[in-house]
Amino acid sequence: MFVSIIMIYVFGQTKPAASSSSKVSIQRGKKVYATYCLSCHQGDGSGVPHMNPPLKKTKWVKGSKGQLITVILKGMNQEIEIDDETYTNVMAPHAFLSDQDIADVLSYIRNSFGNKGSVVTVAEVKAAREKVK
Repeated sequence: MFVSIIMIYVFGQTKPAASSSSKVSIQRGKKVYATYCLSCHQGDGSGVPHMNPPLKKTKWVKGSKGQLITVILKGMNQEIEIDDETYTNVMAPHAFLSDQDIADVLSYIRNSFGNKGSVVTVAEVKAAREKVK
């Protein structure tokens, strides 16, 4: 029993540190979202019909992190179909955002609006930025 208590204590102490870091990233990402994303994708991530795509539970958000990073870095100027609806508004590139800002905002989006996804790391953003140069 003593060993079980120690194991619960040890594992209980190491796990929150990682989730604490993720929570901090997501909170920073919420601020980035409010500044750069909210006006087009709305406060609830629903987007604007036929113009700006939703960020709620879509394959785009739950799918490839690299694809999401690339959209933020390069923008998008083509029609996109999400859940049988076409969206046509141009998204400007946001390559001026730091790697940390991009990682944070995508971590926020991937864990908000009903989404449950892994966080995006600064290393993943740096790698994607190198590919799009």
